[in-house]
Parts: sequence; structure tokens; C-alpha cells
Amino acid sequence: MVYIFLAEGFEECEALVPLDILRRADIKVKTVGIGAKVIEGSHKIKIECDLIDTEATTENLEAVILPGGMPGTINLEKSETVQNFIDFADKEKLLLAAICAAPSILGHKNLLVGKKATCFCGFEKELLGAVVSQEKVEVCENIVTAYGAGAAFEFGFAILEKLKSKECAELLKKQMRYI
Repeated sequence: MVYIFLAEGFEECEALVPLDILRRADIKVKTVGIGAKVIEGSHKIKIECDLIDTEATTENLEAVILPGGMPGTINLEKSETVQNFIDFADKEKLLLAAICAAPSILGHKNLLVGKKATCFCGFEKELLGAVVSQEKVEVCENIVTAYGAGAAFEFGFAILEKLKSKECAELLKKQMRYI
């Protein structure tokens, strides 16, 4: 199971594009609302989540995805549930993926030390110990980071490649007419 955590003020395309890509590839993925079933994004789009945070479980967990946006990133970082899932994923070496401002959450937990990572401009100093890049997407071990909404497709395909295979990601790109 893959969880995409959504908190009030999340960046909609950073959550929904990867969600769509993963579901097209038949990966079990659920949106998890922090504190509510309906979460409003930073552009006032309301999403009805599959679960609320109190229903989420680590059973069969494969990955944790954190979209950015403001104040979504701040609200994710404040969530005890999100913190616990990040800790579990890190301990089990599961996939952790964060885009835009959300890589700062991983940086604050010292999970990026010595790893290549990228983020939305202005958040670089929050990637504590990371080798900061300006690439759209960085994949380093079990962590995928991306620099913002403009990289939502690349972010989703990088996650898919980590969860399934490069061949699967390339095939889906062709089916979606991405390439």
C-alpha cells in the first residue's frame, strides 16, 4: 500500500498527478486526510480522501508520499501521524517521496544527510546535510524528491519506477503520450 498524505493547503497537482500515475499502473495507493476526510488544497480544490489519518495502518505499507504546497507542508510536518509513518518507512527502508517544500520535512528529520535531494527554491537550507541539486527529480536510495508542481509527472514516474520498474514507467509514459 502507498499512502499520499494530504493536509490543508497541499499543492493539488503534486498529489493528484502521482496518484493518477500510480493507479494507472495498478499500484494500491490511498489518499490520507490529516484530521478530516475532505481536505482543501492551496488552490481551493477540495479532495475527498480515501482514509483519515486515524484509519491509516503500516500493514503492507510500501511507500509514503508527501506533496508540498503551503501551508500544506507545515500542516504535514505538524502531524504526529505523518511523523510516525515517516519514521516507520525510514526504519523499514521503504520508499519516501516528497515534492516542492515537503522535502524540508525529511531534511528536518536528518533523513537526507549525504543524499542528493531537490526542493522548491528557497527551501534548500531546510534539506539538512543533503547534497542539494537543481534537478527536477532526484532519486537517492529509498528517497525521491522533486522541485515543485512543474515536476509532478516526473515525480510520479520516478516513484513508479522505484515501486515497479523502469520498463513499467516507460510503457505508461507512452500510453499517456507523455513521450
